[in-house]
Amino acid sequence: MKAFKYALAAGVAATVMAAVPASAQFTERNIRLSNGVNEDHPNGKGVEKFRACLTDKSGGKMKVQGFWGNALGGDLQATQALRSGTQEMVVTSSSPLIGILPDLGVFDLPFLFANNKEADSVLDGEFGKYIDGKLETVGLVNLAYWENGFRNLTNSRRPVEKWEDFKGLKVRVMQNNVFLDTFKNMGANAVPMAFGEVFTALETKAIDGQENPFVTIDTSKFYEVQKYLSVTRHAYTPFLVLYSKKLWDGLSKDEQAALRECAAVSRDEQRKVSRELSEASLTKIKGAGIVVNELNEQEANRMREQAKPVWEKHAATIGPETVKMMQAELDKVRKK
Repeated sequence: MKAFKYALAAGVAATVMAAVPASAQFTERNIRLSNGVNEDHPNGKGVEKFRACLTDKSGGKMKVQGFWGNALGGDLQATQALRSGTQEMVVTSSSPLIGILPDLGVFDLPFLFANNKEADSVLDGEFGKYIDGKLETVGLVNLAYWENGFRNLTNSRRPVEKWEDFKGLKVRVMQNNVFLDTFKNMGANAVPMAFGEVFTALETKAIDGQENPFVTIDTSKFYEVQKYLSVTRHAYTPFLVLYSKKLWDGLSKDEQAALRECAAVSRDEQRKVSRELSEASLTKIKGAGIVVNELNEQEANRMREQAKPVWEKHAATIGPETVKMMQAELDKVRKK
């Protein structure tokens, strides 16, 4: 009887161990995750989902601590901390990292994606994996692509329905050579300007227009000093969810798998929230009385054709192979 009890106890213990074998593969870790945006941005929901998923997968051993509004430094500074192994994670736009990996400039190319479906297919497919491989060579592990949103044009003079309508418009753009060349190529007068100066410049008519995602146009109240919003979707730059390669190499396979799986789960949540917020902002902008126009497919294609010289000019800097691969992936997606 006593032997039976010992056997039973041993069996129960073995069953418990078998139920939680993964726990042995997880170490207590505090993962610092830096964001340039504030927590009320859709990235906040993404991080929340990521944290909950990782807590579940690791049995509470892997904890995510979010830092917002550049609390750990700007995107570039935080990314350099990852490369040196002094910080675990950052969610950053691709544009600030071009100095580290020129290939990321491919995401700044004009009229890259026509819609969300195209963006998701390319980023989550073979091309996204190709860029992931490039990032690892500079000390960064990309876990997922989150959404930064399409940029669209507002101005105070006229609807932009075809590329010729850009001509003569004085438009504020980011201090970015691809963006500057894009608008110059369309015949606009591209003006680099600090973001904090834009509202006043629009109000005083020092400039005619600006370009940003719907949410930024809404929260910055640009609709108060603009008459027209043209849904040009002329730029789409993703967020990268990066992990330090130096620290990544010290993780167990279970920890790495949990991070990748949770990044994908949180990607879907972040994109969902981002797109819902974008639609809500567009509704609010329309309600404020601004005239909104969508490009028809023919004119969108004409704009894409007009932008080709910008692609050709910057291909050498970005990397001809990367630009060629992006074009091939887009052609494949559009044929489906």
